[in-house]
Amino acid sequence: MPIRNASSLPEALYSADSVRAIDRYLIDQQGVDGFELMQAAARAAFRQLLRHWPVPGSILVLCGAGNNGGDGYLVAANAHRHGIAARCIAVAPTGKLAGDALNALNRARAEGVSVEDIGELGEDGLEKHLASATLVVDAMLGTGVTGTPREPFAGVIRRVNESGLPVLALDLPSGLNATTGSAAGDVIQAKVTVTFIGAKAGLYTGVGAGVCGEVVFEALDTGHDISGSGQRPLARLQSWAQCKEQLPVRPLDAHKGRFGHVLVVAGDRGFGGAGIMAAEAASRAGAGLVTLATRPEHVTAALARCPSLMVHGLIHGSELPPLLARADVVVCGPGMGKLAWGQQMLQQVEQSGLPRVLDADALNLMAGRVPVVSDSHILTPHPGEAARLLGCDVADVEADRVSAARRLQTMLGGVVLLKGAGTVIASGSALPVIVPGGNPGLATGGMGDVLSGIAGALLAQLKDPQQATTMAAALHLAAADQAVQTYGYMGLTPTDVISALPKVLWEAEKVNSRDDQEAL
Repeated sequence: MPIRNASSLPEALYSADSVRAIDRYLIDQQGVDGFELMQAAARAAFRQLLRHWPVPGSILVLCGAGNNGGDGYLVAANAHRHGIAARCIAVAPTGKLAGDALNALNRARAEGVSVEDIGELGEDGLEKHLASATLVVDAMLGTGVTGTPREPFAGVIRRVNESGLPVLALDLPSGLNATTGSAAGDVIQAKVTVTFIGAKAGLYTGVGAGVCGEVVFEALDTGHDISGSGQRPLARLQSWAQCKEQLPVRPLDAHKGRFGHVLVVAGDRGFGGAGIMAAEAASRAGAGLVTLATRPEHVTAALARCPSLMVHGLIHGSELPPLLARADVVVCGPGMGKLAWGQQMLQQVEQSGLPRVLDADALNLMAGRVPVVSDSHILTPHPGEAARLLGCDVADVEADRVSAARRLQTMLGGVVLLKGAGTVIASGSALPVIVPGGNPGLATGGMGDVLSGIAGALLAQLKDPQQATTMAAALHLAAADQAVQTYGYMGLTPTDVISALPKVLWEAEKVNSRDDQEAL
C-alpha cells in the first residue's frame, strides 16, 4: 500500500534502540513524566483512530505487558470516555504489568473498560470478540521485541489477520522489527500505524512497507529538544514531495546541450525491450540527448517506439568507444545478457571512466568476477542481485535492507540503490536514504529498466550522484502511483510508468516555477 501524507512525514529515521534511548532521555534527564508521555501517545492515537474511523463501532484493544500495552489500555479509556464501545484483551497476563503500564491498566478499569486475560477467554473467546468488533487496536508487542513472536501472541496475530478487520497499530505492527523492517514470523497487517517520539526506519522498508498501512508520525511535543539525547538517525526519509522541490527550473533560453547526453548500452538478442525502455525513460525524464547502443536487430523497433532516440546497432564492444566519447553519462546493463556481447560492453563502459548507472546484467557480470570499485557509478540492484554481489542469500539482504545497502556501498563505492519495498540508497559517509511510496503494480518485469533510464537522465542533469539517485527513485515511484490511477495494479506495465513521467514532472515544474516567480 502506498504511504500517504508523505509530505508530512519526518526526515530523520531511527533504530528502535535509539527511540527507546530518546524516551529515557526525556524521562530521566528532561523531567518528562513517563505516564504523562504515555497519555499523550494514547490521545494522539485516539485522534488518529477517529480521523480514519469517525464512527468506529466496537473497538477491541489487544494489549501486551510493556508500555505498548499501556498505550492500548489508555486508548480504550479514551474511547470509553467518549461513549465508544471498547474492551481490552490482555494478551500478556495483567499480573505481569508494572510501572506506567500498570497505571494505564488501572486507569482503564477506573473508566469502566472491560479487561479480560486471554487465558480466561476459553477456546472460542477470542473469535467471539473478533466477530463482534469492527476495529482492532494492536498494542501487543513494542519496539523492544525482536525475533519470532511466541504464543499466545503468534496465535492472536494470525487470528486477527484472518478476521479481515481493520487494524490500528500503536507504534508498530506486532511482530515487525522496528529497526530493520523484517519479520521473523507472524506480523500484524495494519491499516494505519501511529508511531511516536521518533520515526522508526523499519516502518518504511522491507516487510514494514507492506504491513504498516498508512504511517502517521506523532512527535508528542514535550517542549524538549531531543538532539541532546546523542542519538543519531539511522537513515533519512525522502519522498517525491521533498525531492521535487530540488528539481531545477528550466530557463526560457534552454537548449539540449544543457541537460546532458545519456548513452544507454543494453539489449542483447531476445532482450531488446529492456534497452528501449531504459532509453525512452531517460528521454522522458529530461535528458537533452539519448543514444541507445544495442544489437542491430533491435534498431528498427527502437526507432519505431521512440524516434527521438539516436540508435546504433553494435556487434562488438570495440564499436562502443566512439559513442562513449560523445556521452556524459552511461546506463549499462538492462537486457545486456552475460555472454560475450554483454561482457565486452561492460568492459568498455568501465574503462571509459564516465559517470554510469549499472543495472541488471551489468551487476550480474560484476558478481562473477573481481568487481571494479569506483566513485563514478550508481548501482541499482534488486535483492537477488544484491545477494549475488554480497555472496549471501536474498533472505540475508531482506533481513536488514539498510545494512545490506551500506555493505554493498562500502565494498563497491559510488551510490547503491537497493530496490524493493522501501527503496534504500547508500552513499559514502552520508546517512542512508529510504524512499517511501510506490505500489504493487511495480512487481513486474522491466520496471527496473525504467528506473535505470530515469537515474541516468537525472545524473546527466544534476551531476550529484546521491541527489540524482534519490530523486530518480522518488520520481519512479511517483510515476507508478500516477499510472495506477488509469491502469490499476494488475495491468500496470513499464511503458505506462514511462508515459506518466511527463505529467509528474510537469506538476513539479509548475509549482517550482510559481515559487520562483513569487520569490522575485
